[in-house]
This record gives sequence, structure tokens and C-alpha cells, in this order.
Amino acid sequence: MRKQEVRVGGEAGPGHGGSSPAEQVKAFMDLLAGKGTQGTQVPQAPDRTPEPPPEPPGNDYRIQRHREVLLSRLGGDLVLGEPPPRLASLLLVEGLTDLQLREHDFTQVEATRGAGRTARTIALDGLFLPLSRVSIPPRVSITVGVAGMGKTTLVRHFVHLWAQGQLAKDFSQVLPLTFRELNTYEKVSADRLIRSAFPHIGEPSLAAAAPARALLILDGLDECKTPLDFSNTAACTDPKKEVQVENLITNIIRGNLFPEVSVWVTSRPSTAGQIPGGLVDRMTEIRGFNEEEVKTCLEQMFPEDQSLAGWALAQVQADRALYLMCTVPAFCRLSGSALGHLYRHRRGPLNAELSPPRTLSEIYSWYFRMALGREGQDKGKVSPRIEQVAHGGRRMAGTLGRLAFQGLVRKKYVFYEQDLRAFGVDLALLQSALSGCFLQREETLGSAAAYCFSHLSLQEFVAAAYYYGASKRAIFDLFTESGVSWPRLGFLTHFRSAVQRAMQAEDGRLDVFLRFLSGLLSPRVNTLLMGSLLAPGEHQGYREQAARLLQGCLAPEAAVSARAVNVLRCLHELQHTELASSVQEAMEREGLARLTSPPHPAALAYLLQVSDAYAQEANLSLCLSQAVLQSLLPQLLYCQSLRLDTNQFQDPVMELLGSVLSGKDCRIQKISLAENQISNKGAKALARSLLVNRSLTTLDLRGNSIGPQGAKALADALKINRTLASLSLQNNMIKDDGAGSIAEALASSRTLCMLHLQKNSIGPVGAQRMADALKQNRSLKELMFSSNSIGDGGAKALAEALKVNQGLESLDLQSNSISNAGVAALMGALYTNQTLLSLNLRENSINPEGAQALARALCTNSTLKNLDLTANLLRDQGAQAIAEAIRENRALTSLHLQWNFLQAEAAKALGQALQLNSSLASLDLQENAIGDDGASAVARALKANTALTALYLQVTSIGASGAQALGEALAVNRTLEILDLRGNAIGVAGAKALGNALKVNSSLRRLNLQENSLGMDGAICVATALAGNHRLQHINLQGNHIGESGARMISEAIKTNAPACTVEM
Repeated sequence: MRKQEVRVGGEAGPGHGGSSPAEQVKAFMDLLAGKGTQGTQVPQAPDRTPEPPPEPPGNDYRIQRHREVLLSRLGGDLVLGEPPPRLASLLLVEGLTDLQLREHDFTQVEATRGAGRTARTIALDGLFLPLSRVSIPPRVSITVGVAGMGKTTLVRHFVHLWAQGQLAKDFSQVLPLTFRELNTYEKVSADRLIRSAFPHIGEPSLAAAAPARALLILDGLDECKTPLDFSNTAACTDPKKEVQVENLITNIIRGNLFPEVSVWVTSRPSTAGQIPGGLVDRMTEIRGFNEEEVKTCLEQMFPEDQSLAGWALAQVQADRALYLMCTVPAFCRLSGSALGHLYRHRRGPLNAELSPPRTLSEIYSWYFRMALGREGQDKGKVSPRIEQVAHGGRRMAGTLGRLAFQGLVRKKYVFYEQDLRAFGVDLALLQSALSGCFLQREETLGSAAAYCFSHLSLQEFVAAAYYYGASKRAIFDLFTESGVSWPRLGFLTHFRSAVQRAMQAEDGRLDVFLRFLSGLLSPRVNTLLMGSLLAPGEHQGYREQAARLLQGCLAPEAAVSARAVNVLRCLHELQHTELASSVQEAMEREGLARLTSPPHPAALAYLLQVSDAYAQEANLSLCLSQAVLQSLLPQLLYCQSLRLDTNQFQDPVMELLGSVLSGKDCRIQKISLAENQISNKGAKALARSLLVNRSLTTLDLRGNSIGPQGAKALADALKINRTLASLSLQNNMIKDDGAGSIAEALASSRTLCMLHLQKNSIGPVGAQRMADALKQNRSLKELMFSSNSIGDGGAKALAEALKVNQGLESLDLQSNSISNAGVAALMGALYTNQTLLSLNLRENSINPEGAQALARALCTNSTLKNLDLTANLLRDQGAQAIAEAIRENRALTSLHLQWNFLQAEAAKALGQALQLNSSLASLDLQENAIGDDGASAVARALKANTALTALYLQVTSIGASGAQALGEALAVNRTLEILDLRGNAIGVAGAKALGNALKVNSSLRRLNLQENSLGMDGAICVATALAGNHRLQHINLQGNHIGESGARMISEAIKTNAPACTVEM
């Protein structure tokens, strides 16, 4: 696209002779104002004598008259007022992707999983306005959308709102034209085109208009009968000169004609590529339905029967491939019509014929049956014989089918009466209800009628039905327009020809046609169309051979193409799913690496598009070789999240992935390459891709060996990249040099939010450089810095950064040899820091002295919510200090004190603090010998506390008396949801106490009694108690010497008493 948005002056087209731009504008406005056409063809220079200014009322009348005419032309098409949200706000995109330029509309939706591009939006009211104060309005705008997305509906909404004075008020004239209308001309001048399309403009009573902005709308470029050729079209600057229509449009877009008139073109994406990007000032795209809009569409189709709408939605959602296509509004409505017809005819006994559709062919077969039903109703009140209706179906497939097929071959999607006569279509046939369900009639300029199929896919379905029937009797190639070719006899010979043509069509225009042709051989479609289009059982002689022929097309290739994936879709339509099923099973068993035959990569690419398991994340860990990955690369472009962990990938693979990430079509947002064999060379390849990639937000490289040089390459890329938000370099030996490089990038980064640098031997020097970066950075929210041996010096440096930084929310300093001095510095920062929410100090060397510093900070800090002090040296004295702070603290919600040599006195202090604290929701005391006395102290707190929801007491030397105290507390407490008592010795008595509590407790959701010497009697006590408890969701009774038979009995009892509860035995 040209950078027209930042120009400061107008651009004249490259005119070759003729009038000047100013004269052309005057001529055009004269034309709109209704002035005569006398004089020479080239407008003369304006007379120097100034004319009196036009009367404002006359100008207003002229505009109002034009608005009224446009409203009358829209007629009853738009009874609604405002456009739906997806049309009121369009995606502002930067050009077309390779997928849009090369592939079929269905393939575009399927490959991208129905997800639109990540792009900013622009309101319909601002479609032709400048994007900023220093830019100018676009002259040439293009709006793209696949067939059935609503481009024409969008134009009608726009014209309707403009004519009512609600939109684009800076345009004095809006002139909507369709290419269906333009196709009726062979040669025409701009002058004659405007006058014939808008004859009311030439009324002599209209006053002259002052020069003002005008908008010319050209709707449906994909329906233009001749492709636009910007390379070889002669320039035309004379608005009165008659030229070929495509030449006229080319010159208008180029600016040779009327350079000051704004032009808005709508088109399918593949055809929009005919217009050079350098001539396009703004490109927008219509997004498809989202989940809620699919539901709303079906509900609006069946307002009288919401149960039908709900059933139709459930059927669509049951098949991911069909559901993705329902993001296209026209397909959603077509599917709804077909499913509605099926629903109304399935009230009787169910059979195979009436089972819900699971393929495209089945959907369209039901649509055809619906059309046949309407044809029967149209014949009169007396129902015609089935034979008559079936004959009408075959007749339509034979006549309209030939039209549809030849149109598909010739890329022709709009037909006129001369086309219908040329293909032998009886015009009387078009009056039937059956034809009306497939073919639409539209009046154009000069009273000529244009015909087109209601949706491109209907043309493809009817074309496939025609080809299916014709190929059984044709002796020459049906694709050869002249009708002369080597003799081809038999259906399979013609089927092979269709497969070859489809595989060779680089634009994929025969892909869906081939799917329908394959689908007509499936048993269920044969049952649905038996007697109307197909003969009973005739598919049986062709189906297996057709499947082998299709699979034979999956030859070894460097990269899996869209054509190869379409072959798998054809096999699905054929109901021959063995290949895809075998790959699916291998993926589930992590045995994909053993599948090495040529069809398997294509089947894998197909499953990545249609499988629910890979909808959110394509997990290809532990299963891919370099060769398979290389063949899959074109299809991986459109996976939003990709996991390629533990595949032993080396640097050459990173070169391949870098090429994918560099592609403008790339939609990958998250990629994980953990635990591979990537060195600095591979990191450099990925870094080069980050310089241009605009989709990736998460990159996980943990467990590789990129070293300091690889870290530097990635850091240099981060200085330019503006999308990456999360980077994990855990365990990559980047050392202090690599950390310094990352810190340099972090200092200026405005997008990086998560940085994981654990286990990288960074040391205090690297920590100092990272701290310096944090003083400048405002975007980073999470820093994982564990196991880096930063010591007290590194901790002090980070503490100084925390006093300044106001963005970091989570800091992980686990296992960093931090002692009291480092903790004191960090706690000093918490007096002023107002953003840190989580601090991990596990596995350091913090003793009671350090705990005192922690306690003082907690008394004043009001933001820290999670504090992890696991595996330090706090002992009772340190825990008591922290308990005193908890009495006052109202922010902390999670406290981990596991494995800190705590005993009963510490538990008592914490228990007393819990009776006053109202914020702490999770307390972890596991692996501390608090004993029964400590458990009793905590239990007393539970009777009064209303905040704690999770309590972890694993391996804390609790016996029966401690469990009894906890049981008494649970009978009263109404907030605790998780209680973990694993690895204690509560025995049968403790189990009975807890069981009695479960009979009345209504809050507990998870209970872990693993390894507690319960025995059979204790387990039975707990199991029987669950009969009165319907809230517990999970219980663990493993390691309690119950025995295999006892475990089965207990498990069955729990399932009987509490069916919603999951039990581990």
C-alpha cells in the first residue's frame, strides 16, 4: 500500500495529454450538477469572468434529490437502522497476505481457524477520514472479505446512512455502482456511465454545485467480467472518451480520471490483488462472526422456536470444521436453513438418514432437499408426486449445473441472459422455487438482469452435481471448453481428471468443487439425495477406488501444500477417514515420529486445522523430526500457539522456523522450543525473525544452550521488536554478559512484560546490570531470577531498583544465597514500593534476624500479596515475628513457611494471628514439626477465622488428637476449601473425627489424607460420611494400607454417596 496517509498535498495521476486535474474535477462536478455536455470532448479552461455563486437552496435540493433516489433504490432491503457491530467497525490492515492472494475463500477461513487478523479497527464513520491530524483522507480505499462475508450489505448500509444524513457528511455525492452493472457495458465513457446510472443528476432544474468531495463506490470487483490490467492499460484522461469498462475503472483508480474523487472498491481478497498496492491508500477487512454472533444469527433465523435454534447451534458446534465455516455469515445462514429443515423432519423415529450432518456435502444435501420441498409446495396445494419433484431436481442440476461448472472453470460468477441462453438454461426454469434457492436475479442498468448463485459454495455444489452426472456418460474431457480431447470413458476417469485439475490449480478455485464431488460418493449423501440427484447405491462401485486415487496424490513433497490438505478434506467428505484417524491415534500415543510415509505430514497438517485438541494449542512436543517439521512449515503459519518442546531440534531447524516467523502471513502468537539443542546460531536465526515479526507475543527457549552471544542477538532484536511480551531463557548459560545484553534491551523496552532468567549463572554483576535496567523500565511485570547466585550484593542492587521501579509485580529470587543483609535491603525497598505483589525468597539463608526485617516491612507495606519463605532458617523465633506482623497486615493473601524448622510455638503464634487477620487466604506449614499442639492451635483459629481458604499441613507430625481438633474446627468453619494432611499419622480416630465433620461441613472442596495410617476402618468412616456431603470434589486416600479389594469397595462407596467427588485410592 502506498504511504498516502502522510502526504501533505494532492497527487495527480500520470496523465498523457487531455485536460488538467482541475479541469477534470470541474467537468465531473458540472456533470453531477446537471450541466450540458455541449462543446468539445476536452473541457476548455474556465472563463476568467467569475460566475455568480450558486444559490444554496438549489444545491441543497440537488443533494436531497440524490439522497431520495438512493433510498428508493435500496427499497425494502434495509428496514434496519444501524449496521451490526462487525460492519460498523472494520479491521484496518496493511495489504493482503499470501494466503488471501493465492487460496480459495474456504481455505482462508479454515487455515486461519476462523480468526481474523490482529489489527486496529476503524469505525464506518471514519472510513474515509484522515487517521491523524497530519494525514489526509484516502483517495483509493479497498474493503475485502471472503464470499458471503457481507461486503454488499456493508455498502448498502453505508449508502443508506449517507442518504439519511447520518454518515460521511463531508461527501456531497455518493455514487454506488456494482460490477454486475458495469459488466453490461462493452465500452463506456465516465460521462455516459454516470448519466446512465444516475439520470436524475442531469435534470435541468438542478442548480450548479460548488466543488466538493464525491465518493465513487465500486462494489464486487471479483465479479468483473475481465480482470483489471494495470500494466498494459493505456492512460485515458478524457471523461467523455469511450473505452473498455475495465480500462475505465483502471484509469479512475490510477487517478488519470477524476483524481480528486474518492474511490471505494469492495472485493474478495484474491481479486483485490489485481490493484497494485502502490495505488491503495487504505485497506480494510470485514471480520467474520464471533461465537456470540453465530448464536444470534441462528436465533434470529428461528425466532418462533428457540429449541430449534439451540439444537442447530449444538450441531454446528459439534464439528469444528463446520463451526469455523459458520464464521462466514452466508454459510451460517445456509447451514441454519439446512439444519432447520432436518429438525422439522426428524420428529419421527431416528435413522441414519436423519442423523445430523458432519460434512459440507451433507449440509448442502440437506439444503438441496429443503429446496426440493419448497418446489413441491410451489406446485400447488395438492402435493405432487415424488417422481415429479425428483425430476425437477435432476433437471435443475443438468441445466444450472452446466452453467455453474463452466462458470467455475472460467472464473465467472455473474451471468446474464445471453450466458443462460448459451448454456441452454430455460429462462422459465428460473421462476421455480427450486431455482430460487440457488440462483438470485438482480436488475442492473438498462433493465438488464444479472444472475448469480446465492453463495459461491452453492455454485460449486451444483457444479459438482452436474459433473457427477455428466461424467458417467461423457466421452470427452468436461474441462475442455472446445469439447475436443482424448476420449475419456467412465466416471473414475473423469474423477481422476477433476482431481488432477484441482491439484494443478494454484489459486485453489477447484478445491471445494472437488470436496463436493468426493462427498457425492459417500454413503450418507447417497442416502440423502437418492432418487433426486443420485441413483441408489451407485457410490459403492466408485468409493474405494476414488479414495485410493486421492491418497495417491499425497506424494512426497518438500512442504505440505494447501492442495494436499484439501485432499484430506476430500477423504473426510468421502467418509474415508482411516488415514487421519491413524495419525490422530499416533499423536495421542506420542508415536508420531514413527509415521514416516508421505501422506502422514499432510494428515497432520489437516488435523492441526480441524482437531479440537489443537484448537488452542498445537502440542507437537516429543514427536517431530526435522524432515516432518520442514514439510509442515507452511501450515504452521496459522497456529496461534505452538509447542515444539523436546524434539532434539538443532540450529538448522531454527533457520526454518525463523523463515516462518518472518512471513507476513504468520499468525503464531506463542511458540515454545524448550529442551531442544539450540545454540547461539539458532538463537541468532530466531532473533533475525523478531526484527520483522509482528504476531509473536511469547517465546520460550528454556533448557537450551544459547549462551551470551545468543542472548545478545535476542536482546538486539528486542530493541526493535514491538510485540514480544514474554521471553523465557531459563537454563541457557547466558551468564553475566548475556544478562547485561538483555538488561540493555530491557531499559528501553515498552512491551516486554515477563522475563524468565532462572539458572543462568548470572551472579551479582549481572544482577546489578539488570537492576539498573529496572530503574528505567516501566513495562516488565514479572522477573524470574532464581538460581543465579546473586548473593546479598545482587539483592541489594535489586532493592535499590525496587525503590524506583513502579511496574514490577512479581520477583522470584529463589535459591540465590541471600542472607539477612540482602533481605534487609529488599525489605527496605518495600517501605516505598507500591507495585510488587509477589516475592519469592525460597531456599535462601534467612534466619530469625532476617525474619525481623521481614516483619517490620509487612507491618507497613500494603501491596504485597504473596510471600514465599520456604526452606529457610526461620525457626520459631522468626515465625513468631512474622505472626506479629500478620496481626496488623491487611494485604498478604498467601504465605509459604514450609520446611523452616518450625515447632508448636510457631504454630501457636500463627494461630493467634489468624484469629485477628482478615486477608490471608492460604497458609503453608508443611514439613514443620508443629505436632498435635500446633495443629490444635491452628484449629482454634479456624473456628474464628473467615478468610483462610487453603491450609497445607503435610508431614507436620499430626496425630489423632490434632486431627480431632481440626475436625471440631471444620464442623464450625464455613470458608476453608482445601485441607492437606498428607504424611501424618491421624489413624482411625482422626479419620472418624474428620468424617463426622464432613457430615456437616459445606465449604471443603479438596481433602488429602494420603499416607495417614487410616486402614480399612478409617477409610470406611470417611467414605460413609460423604453420604451427607455434596460439596467435596476431590479426596485422596492413597497409601493407607487399604488393599486392592478394599480400595475398590471404598471407591464404589464414595461414588455412590458422593457421585460428584473424585477419589484417588
